[in-house]
Amino acid sequence: MNKKILLVEDDDFIRDMYVEEFTRSGFTVSAFNTGEKGLEAMKAELFDLVVLDIMLPGINGLEVLKLIKQDPTFKSLKVILLTNLGQETIIQQGFKLGAIGYLIKSAYNPDQIVNEIRGFIEDKPADHTTAKKPELTRKTS
Repeated sequence: MNKKILLVEDDDFIRDMYVEEFTRSGFTVSAFNTGEKGLEAMKAELFDLVVLDIMLPGINGLEVLKLIKQDPTFKSLKVILLTNLGQETIIQQGFKLGAIGYLIKSAYNPDQIVNEIRGFIEDKPADHTTAKKPELTRKTS
């Protein structure tokens, strides 16, 4: 079963790298560099999961997440925040707004990110819905 991911990341290098990694792992990926374009894409096609950066030009990722969760059409859509912002208050805010996961880019290599995303999509045993700091609950050896 081919799963569709919407990736919203403003850094060209990072966005291209993750598109390549997700595609190589069998996902179909649509990628955009702004929250506005990501929201437009969601209205045009269905996605299994959204991977969302927080620091975006224009509307930031937390605002995009808030808009997604306020829209009854997308309320059940899984959203993962993938960012370098690791402050506890921002992590908590992301979970309160409805993210099911919060991954800090610098704590994982791209392969690990893909594996984490696969776990979120497939609802693997790890508890991805708790509001714990991901670098503590999913530390890799």
